Amino acid sequence: MQNEAYGALLAHARETAALEQVSGRLGWDQETTMPRGAAEQRGEEMAAMEGVLHARRTDPRLAEWLAAVEPADAVAAAQVAKVARAYARAMKVPGKLAQEIARVTSVSQGIWAEARSRDDVAGFLPTLAEVIRLKREEGAALAEGGDAYDALVDDYEPEMTGADIARMFGEMRPRLVALREKVLGAAHQPKPLDGAFGADAQMRLARDLATAFGYDWSRGRLDIAVHPFSSGSGNDVRITTRIAESDPFNCFYSTIHEVGHAAYEQGIDPDYLLTPIGQGVSMGVHESQSRIYENQLGRSRAFTGWLFSQMTERFGAFGVSDADAFFGAVNRVQPGFIRTEADEVHYNLHIMMRFDLERALMQGALQVGDLEAAWNDRFKADFGVAVDRPSNGVLQDVHWSVGLFGYFPTYSLGNLYAGCLHKALRAGVQDLDAQMAAGDLSAATGWLREKVQRHGSSMAPRDVIAQACGFAPSAGPLLDYLEAKFGAIYGV
Repeated sequence: MQNEAYGALLAHARETAALEQVSGRLGWDQETTMPRGAAEQRGEEMAAMEGVLHARRTDPRLAEWLAAVEPADAVAAAQVAKVARAYARAMKVPGKLAQEIARVTSVSQGIWAEARSRDDVAGFLPTLAEVIRLKREEGAALAEGGDAYDALVDDYEPEMTGADIARMFGEMRPRLVALREKVLGAAHQPKPLDGAFGADAQMRLARDLATAFGYDWSRGRLDIAVHPFSSGSGNDVRITTRIAESDPFNCFYSTIHEVGHAAYEQGIDPDYLLTPIGQGVSMGVHESQSRIYENQLGRSRAFTGWLFSQMTERFGAFGVSDADAFFGAVNRVQPGFIRTEADEVHYNLHIMMRFDLERALMQGALQVGDLEAAWNDRFKADFGVAVDRPSNGVLQDVHWSVGLFGYFPTYSLGNLYAGCLHKALRAGVQDLDAQMAAGDLSAATGWLREKVQRHGSSMAPRDVIAQACGFAPSAGPLLDYLEAKFGAIYGV
């Protein structure tokens, strides 16, 4: 009976996972190729899919199978634990609420994109208010009397709370602010790129960068989206990027970032395909992969030397004298508006701001009608620059429109994990810089695949990082790396 229960449980979970992938593909299509006029219909389609999925996640047979099963090994135990967790969470959320969230957030995404293109905050706020109302309701259902925001965070980073995040940011902020002040006050300031870089040439190089970082094209594709993202798992993992002809780094590093996410999903043990542990264990660990690919590897002195040669070959002389000046341009520190384009020194300050705002929204301390003013005031206080238009401010990110409250902090947690992994990677891979200088990332990405990616969700998030690094994760390695790197670039 025990083996029968496990077999039935896993078969049910596989079918659910397959349907989740289909739902995810609808989301990918919405962001890339769906005609604009299909938005309302797509919302109904997404709601219908969520109804089917919620019914499967709350199937009464799951309780029977979970009560009867006795896992035979650690992998089976991890599979059962994931199903039990998902079942417990799903049972707390009414099916109608789950469907309504799916419908509203699908439609809201299109409304946000249109409002962003027109810098029309007023046109988006009523929809955002509805999303927030629904997410508060979901958070309250999950929390069962506890903190609703904590319950939402737990969906992206299990066992993490708002208080944990606040403590993490409290530890990181003083050294980040001190480093920023030194860097911005330095006598030497690297020059930015200046010129036009053709879209077609950017995309060709972006594809080559994805290949260099190990993206498996037989199981993936690259498209254009308003907001870059990665979608899918297993044998169908898709990425997107965006292009600005005046800023090729936007395209290149968005691509590398999303390849980090995709490589994680492609690197999971194929035996786990379409099973509960066959996806990334948490968004913090997921972001550790995208951020280490993008920053510690992609923005390193060694790799930017190779990228400089590639850009010179493809674009000709583009106003940067040599590889050292190019390294400075890639890592130039400026208090810019856009989170996805932020340098490593400022990036976590962007996340801290969003964390405080969304936590206040969920707790009712900040009203939707006051959000734009709160954003602009906080941005001026943190970055010393006044927001010039909503698309550079409160409308820049897609996350709130699709209900991803609790997601933003995982970017900084991913940076923290990436700092730890980079320290261990440097100790574990010989001649890393020489390899990266030749455009060869295989040793680095292979180490990450073996130490992190292949495990999927078979371990707890912090355990994955601790086992890979040989020490408990903390902010120290990240902050040490940032101070050493930018201290050298800016001579401070």
